[in-house]
Amino acid sequence: MDKRWVYRPRQQEEAVSQLAAAINVDPLIARLLIGRGVSTFEAAKDFFRPELANLHDPFLMKDMGKAVDIIEQAIRNQDKILIYGDYDVDGTTAVAVTYRFFKHIYEQVGYYIPDRHSEGYGVSMQAIDWAVENEYKLIITLDCGITANEQVAYANSLGLTVIITDHHLPAELPDAAAILNPKQHDCPYPFKDLSGCGIGFKLTQAFSLRHEIDPEFIYQTLDLLAVSIAADIVPILGENRILTHFGLKKLNENPTMGLRAIIQLCCDKKELTITDIVFTIAPRINAAGRMGDAKNAVELLLSPNMQEAESRAQTINETNTDRRDVDANITREAILVAEAHEDFLSRKTTVVYGPNWHKGVIGIVASRLVEQYYRPTIVFSHSDGFLTGSARSVNGFDIHDAISQCAELVDQFGGHKYAAGLTLREENIEAFSKKFEMVVSRSIREEQLVPVLEIDQEIQLKDINSRFFRVLKQFAPFGPGNMQPIFTAKMVFSNGFVRVVGENHLQISVQQDGSVAFSAIAFGHAEHYPLISKGIPFNIAFTIEENTWRGVTSIKLNIKDIKFD
Repeated sequence: MDKRWVYRPRQQEEAVSQLAAAINVDPLIARLLIGRGVSTFEAAKDFFRPELANLHDPFLMKDMGKAVDIIEQAIRNQDKILIYGDYDVDGTTAVAVTYRFFKHIYEQVGYYIPDRHSEGYGVSMQAIDWAVENEYKLIITLDCGITANEQVAYANSLGLTVIITDHHLPAELPDAAAILNPKQHDCPYPFKDLSGCGIGFKLTQAFSLRHEIDPEFIYQTLDLLAVSIAADIVPILGENRILTHFGLKKLNENPTMGLRAIIQLCCDKKELTITDIVFTIAPRINAAGRMGDAKNAVELLLSPNMQEAESRAQTINETNTDRRDVDANITREAILVAEAHEDFLSRKTTVVYGPNWHKGVIGIVASRLVEQYYRPTIVFSHSDGFLTGSARSVNGFDIHDAISQCAELVDQFGGHKYAAGLTLREENIEAFSKKFEMVVSRSIREEQLVPVLEIDQEIQLKDINSRFFRVLKQFAPFGPGNMQPIFTAKMVFSNGFVRVVGENHLQISVQQDGSVAFSAIAFGHAEHYPLISKGIPFNIAFTIEENTWRGVTSIKLNIKDIKFD
């Protein structure tokens, strides 16, 4: 699929020169930093040398003092406290971090993860009834609850106290005893993009400060926090960058036993990165909730010894294998359903339905269909008398808003710009599909239907050297807000070595006039072999990476796209 190359705005050369001189780096590096909002010596120092001492005071968050007061009162009263979290990676890591902390200082603490299939997302009435039956008095929600107005009112009527910690956008706030969410319009907390686990961590940090507990105790779970930040795709800037930096350090040097067991099974690498979390660790934790009971993931993360951790990791790994088989089969079926539509080629959307498709994987399938066709996509399955849908969007298009314009055909929906969930009645699926296509067709721009490759800047291959790469490596950890830099180089050519490897990949030795040759890999671009093998010049968009082979480390280019003039 063709990609649209979009260059970041060019930085003012005066500012680039000043920063390059201030921190003694190449102007290419200075441009990258300014593009990420780092424009002074102090900002660069914070960027390259994160410090836990620079974490914000948790009591700056609205209601934090109130929340700590409520927990203290519950402990004094010997009330049972229930830690309640969502069933995805962010929710389960949040429960593990918060439960571990409070269980360490107070015995009367339990946790609850709702069942994705019978209870759905967020705080359920069933869970509140369970809490009452089991004599809990205080519920602390994690990564959910900000929209649970009816559920909180119900809990209040039964004499329960509810503290909500959530990072999703608030609308009409529930009547909870305290709400921790930096996205509240009147919350003065300076960093707004914490993960759900991050807000749970700030609660433990506040309690630790109030009671003078050694901060090293809460820092022992920073690896879980890094997993939540990577998996929930929150910006890795500001406070998240500090937490991720030290979380990755913990993950690589001394991970918690549950994560260590997953790593031993699946990660044959010397040093793990955000990419390894996103594509290797997180899917296994997520699989527990997608295919069965997410409590299994929490139990893994709280494993008290390696024997138990290894056993639980093996079970979750097998569950993930089942998940992969299921989502691959459903993706194949969904492609057949999509392409069977008479107007498939002219459509601006993909809406498919399979009555027996597994509800736990339809979000993954929707993402795969976006990769396949690059259109706003909704995948529906049947659940409890309704059709449950998972929606995914393309760059720049607000799928939540598009669904809201079809609200008369929908029973429930929620989410955000790029991902949403909805339910509707089976008899409305055809009308909804037509209305959704109409809404999207009249508002989406043609260029939004072409994948975007965001380019940081053009570079000459002769400027790539070991010193440049050493500084570039320090931009990690990469993620939203600080993606791995993508460069372009024009009029490069093969020095004679080019071959097709695997099913559809190119291995090339590329150079530019005046440069040495660089080894490069271009995944999925074998169709360009005939022209490149003839020595015809081409343009590349690429990242700069490190490759170690037989003990020798060298710079390697990972080519993301190829264009010919």
